[in-house]
Amino acid sequence: MNNQKIHLLAFAAHPDDVELSAGGTLLKHKSLGYTTGIIDLTRGELGTRGTSETRKQESEDSSKILGIDIRENLGMDDGFFEETKENLLKIIYAIRKYQPEIVLANALSDRHPDHGNGAHIVARACFLSGLSKIITTHQGESQQVWRPKHIFHYIQDHFMKPDFVIDVTAWHEQKMKAISAFKTQFYNPESKEPSTPISGKEFWDLLYGKAQLMGRYIGCTYGEGFIAASPFEIEELK
Repeated sequence: MNNQKIHLLAFAAHPDDVELSAGGTLLKHKSLGYTTGIIDLTRGELGTRGTSETRKQESEDSSKILGIDIRENLGMDDGFFEETKENLLKIIYAIRKYQPEIVLANALSDRHPDHGNGAHIVARACFLSGLSKIITTHQGESQQVWRPKHIFHYIQDHFMKPDFVIDVTAWHEQKMKAISAFKTQFYNPESKEPSTPISGKEFWDLLYGKAQLMGRYIGCTYGEGFIAASPFEIEELK
C-alpha cells in the first residue's frame, strides 16, 4: 500500500491550534528534512468569528506557509466530539495511513474543553492503532498496525511547565505569518466581527511573550514547550 509516510504528525481539535502552539516546531523539522502534516479533528465551525468555509480556506493558506506535506480534516463536531468508537477509528485510520514516528497533540487540559478532549482521544487512538485485532482498511486492503514512538502535547492557553522546549527562534516570524493566515480569528483592526478572547492585539502580544518565556528556559529568543506523554530515551546528558 503506497501511503506517504509523515514523520511528524500534529493533531488539533481546531484549525489553528497547531499553528499557535507548534507551528515553529513543524517549520523547523521541515527544514531538517522531516515530512510533516496536520490532522484537524473539527472544522472549528462553532467559533464566534468566521465560518467553516473561511476556516477551510485559512487552513489551506496557513499550510502553504508552513510547507507541510499533508493536511486533513476529520469532520468531527466542534464542541461536541466525544471519545466514541467511530471517532477513535477515524484517528486510527489516519495514524496507520501516515505511520508517524512522532505525534503532537493538544494540551491535556485547557480553557477550551475540546483541547483536553482532543488530547485524550488522540493519545488513546495512538495506543489502539498498534493492536492487530482492530481492523481498518484503505482502498480495500487492511492497513498495517502502527503505534507512534512518541506523543508530545503542546502547550496552549493555560500555562504548563514544559518537559522540554524546542528552539524555534529562526522560524518564529514565519510561524506568526501562518497564524495570521487565520485572518477571521486573530487581530485585524479592519474586522467588523465581534471581539473574542483571541481577536485583540493583547492576545497577539501574548503570543510573543509566551514564546519568549519558553525560550528563556533554554536560553534562546523564542521557544515552543511540550509535555511528554511518557518517558523517552536520550543518548547522553549535555
